Amino acid sequence: MIDLTTSAGPIVTNVPWLSAAEREREARLLEHFADFWATATGSPRDIYDRFIAASPMADRTATEEVTNGEVHGWWVRPAEVPPVAGHAILFIHGGGYVLGTAKAYRGLVSQIVSRTGIPALTIDYPLAPEASLPAAPDAALRAYAYLVEQGFGRIAIIGDSAGGGLSLVTMVQLAERSDLPKPVAGVLFSPWADLAFTGKSMTDPAVTDALIGYDYLADCARKYVGAYDPRDPLASPFHGDLSGLPPLLIQVGTDERLLDDSRQVAAKAAGAGVPVELEVWEGMHHVFQLDVAQLESSREALDRAGRFITRAFGC
Repeated sequence: MIDLTTSAGPIVTNVPWLSAAEREREARLLEHFADFWATATGSPRDIYDRFIAASPMADRTATEEVTNGEVHGWWVRPAEVPPVAGHAILFIHGGGYVLGTAKAYRGLVSQIVSRTGIPALTIDYPLAPEASLPAAPDAALRAYAYLVEQGFGRIAIIGDSAGGGLSLVTMVQLAERSDLPKPVAGVLFSPWADLAFTGKSMTDPAVTDALIGYDYLADCARKYVGAYDPRDPLASPFHGDLSGLPPLLIQVGTDERLLDDSRQVAAKAAGAGVPVELEVWEGMHHVFQLDVAQLESSREALDRAGRFITRAFGC
């Protein structure tokens, strides 16, 4: 492990391969992904949900559906250890703003809950192309306000991919408001934070991404942005004011198109005075944290995220 710390930038940790066996496990997993996407049948949204839902539920967690007018999602709670009153996690799922459901993400969220002992609400939000900006950010803010109304005064926000970008948008909006408590921390797994595609890794031929490509993301961006400029901070938080954010942990793999989104966000946030930890995991694919059943790297990354969150809550 190599820590690179500068006074003007984020704390960067380059996480190398743990073993030759882990490299082989990653190779087999990528072969499985290729076979899955080549043979799966059904609508794109159903296929994506099956892919995500393969992340297993953690032991000693319980789920409960939430339907409360403007908020829909799932609670994932510790089943045996009473949580600390007032502490909660808001989880915002990925899927390029066109795919994904809270229900499919319960397994990944349960892995976070089991490591922190903090209950998490994972939410649904309007998807493109049926809905474009500002529908998703509005839904995320409503969910945060709902948690506050339910008595949760200390909240961390976690998201993956597009959900990581939407998490960042939500934290930026909360930094500008005085009527809601500020989040205590943010954790971003491979966030998609720049729908204007200024990062080199997005089109770099040296980057081999087994899960998402530039053309796919460009299509998702067009559907989601609607009448907005892709550089509008509501679409691309990287292009907004990142001052006033809570401490951030960003995890990303080297083998993904969104690598530079993470690097650029980490550098800009740190430059704005935000405490930022950026972990770059060598050889890992997009949102590898989902694959806890197969990869030691996934389990360790979630362990690190869990420790970051519990420190932020003072647990």
